[in-house]
Amino acid sequence: MSLTWTLLALLGFVVLTVGTALFVAAEFSLTALERSTVDANARSGAQRDKLLQRAHRTLSFQLSGAQVGISITTLFTGYLAEPLLAQLFHPAFAALSVTRDFADGIALALALLIATSVSMVFGELVAQYLAVAKPLATARVVAGPQLLFSAATTPLIKMTNGSANWILRRLGIEPAEELRSARSPQELVSLVRTSARAGSLDLATATLVDRSLRFGTRTAEELMTPRSKIEALKAHDTVADLVAKAMDTGFSRFPIVEGDLDETIGIVHVKQVFEVARDRREHTALATLVQPVSRVPSTLDGDAVMTQIRANGLQTALVVDEYGGTAGMVTVEDLIEEIVGDVRDEHDDATPDVVEMRNGWQVSGLLRIDEVDTETPFRAPEGEYETIGGLVLQELGHIPEEGESVTLSEFDPDTALDRPVRWRATVERMDGRRIDLITLVRLGPDEETEHE
Repeated sequence: MSLTWTLLALLGFVVLTVGTALFVAAEFSLTALERSTVDANARSGAQRDKLLQRAHRTLSFQLSGAQVGISITTLFTGYLAEPLLAQLFHPAFAALSVTRDFADGIALALALLIATSVSMVFGELVAQYLAVAKPLATARVVAGPQLLFSAATTPLIKMTNGSANWILRRLGIEPAEELRSARSPQELVSLVRTSARAGSLDLATATLVDRSLRFGTRTAEELMTPRSKIEALKAHDTVADLVAKAMDTGFSRFPIVEGDLDETIGIVHVKQVFEVARDRREHTALATLVQPVSRVPSTLDGDAVMTQIRANGLQTALVVDEYGGTAGMVTVEDLIEEIVGDVRDEHDDATPDVVEMRNGWQVSGLLRIDEVDTETPFRAPEGEYETIGGLVLQELGHIPEEGESVTLSEFDPDTALDRPVRWRATVERMDGRRIDLITLVRLGPDEETEHE
């Protein structure tokens, strides 16, 4: 083997390895970029950014071109490097008086190992990690050569691309030229939480965005004021009764019923009082002022509930369960509170839903399980209940009396099964048959044994 041929072969090996790195970098950098980022940079007018935009908008074609380029460069790398390296090993084996056939086999195996390793490390892994770490900068460098190669090998790429797309369509999947740039609410929630933990978002902003993203996944049943807390008036009650009820409760909207809430005929608003002369208020029945109210199923999602409520002037809807009964009432205030948190005025109960105490937490029995998870360290196990009060009722198995306690096992996947985290839930206050206030206290090892 002449020295010239050896040098040319070594140069070709280096060039082909660089070519492999270019195609690998193009593949990973183009797939790592968001379309919005690419388009925003292209508007600057820079030539490289425009080439990058062209490559990104034909992503499927460019990825096929990158695969073709990787296959070609890898094939020629092996063709050049393996015999070259094998020839370099021959003098060493000859000095060791190794037979020629054995030497040829060992030299070829070593050459294959070295050539493959060098190509894998420098041609693939280094390029791959660089593209993932610096996708935009890398894509700006490789987009031009990638477009040029793809244009030169268009017939071959179309053949391979067409075959792959045909197979996908047979599997019921429609091929896409570009990556999906949109993110699901779950992905965005994860991004917001990660940004908050990293300090990129302050806690208040992260909480607001998190609540907004989760709003659409809530149902009317989760957003409503439950039936047990609704204040209603009878159809034969008067406007004077409406004034007294509004002053007593602080509420402004009241269902008007002919019997119970399942027979609601409409809603009245306290501002309708001003439509009736003062001397007629004690004689004017509320049935003459009632306005129709929207009814929504309990399973309707938050966005649809918002649309329904905004469509009527009362900004109120009754929530109907699967049996056709009235499960609760949802107002625009309920929807706002789901996004921005608890909103209270001078008429609301000043006691917050969650109060941290010296040795535990005092929570409202109507607090949803996801709200308990957010506001306290307690993590409820999965079950057929919506509120912390429902969980306590399920564990007790009967309507409790004030002062009763029950031990709750916390759901914690990081805790050993033989040592679960336990809490004591004590019913502090009842509202009829409903648990109104609960105290949650985390039990230590000694307390658990004593309580059991």
